[in-house]
Amino acid sequence: MAREDNSGPEYDAIETHGELIRWSRAYCARAVSEYGFDVELARVEWEVSTRSKRRAAAVKTPQLEEASVGEPRDWSVRQSNGVATNGVPSCTMSLSWRAFDEFGRDEWTETLRHELVHVEQFQTFGTTDHGPAFRRRANSVDAPVHVRRFTDPKYVLSCTDCGDDVAYRYRTCKLVRQSSAYRSSCCGAALTCRRPAEEE
Repeated sequence: MAREDNSGPEYDAIETHGELIRWSRAYCARAVSEYGFDVELARVEWEVSTRSKRRAAAVKTPQLEEASVGEPRDWSVRQSNGVATNGVPSCTMSLSWRAFDEFGRDEWTETLRHELVHVEQFQTFGTTDHGPAFRRRANSVDAPVHVRRFTDPKYVLSCTDCGDDVAYRYRTCKLVRQSSAYRSSCCGAALTCRRPAEEE
């Protein structure tokens, strides 16, 4: 089997979860160097999800008290919950097999860079989000701020003032059933709910 930088099979030849992890981990090592990520990859564990239907990948982190993006953590200090850390705590990069199957190589590597921004934030601040600092960093490493959904939502909620789509749901819930009782974050207006499948 042909290899890219001895990291495993070429992207299009990946057939197993182990191969996907090896390829993705090797790509992330190259991206850390190429884009200057401040990341300890040795503190990242890897898994493949076959159940995920929406997220292409996710970084799973422990919940740490009083963590805030913008306030660097001193990992040598005992945390307020009594847990002594010997450096940065581990987090897990969870890769969706369905997303990998749907995405091409370029979109997959963009997804991995997006997740590396999360890892970088977590290892620096003890938490991560999609706020302004995330957006700036994602732009600087040519990664999307939001990774494309690889399945279509059953419901789309929109602002009645500006018409922007503000939420997506994959099953019936209170927000879907009582959408007009909620307000959009963009305009503070009522929400309307539609089923995209009915628009076709």
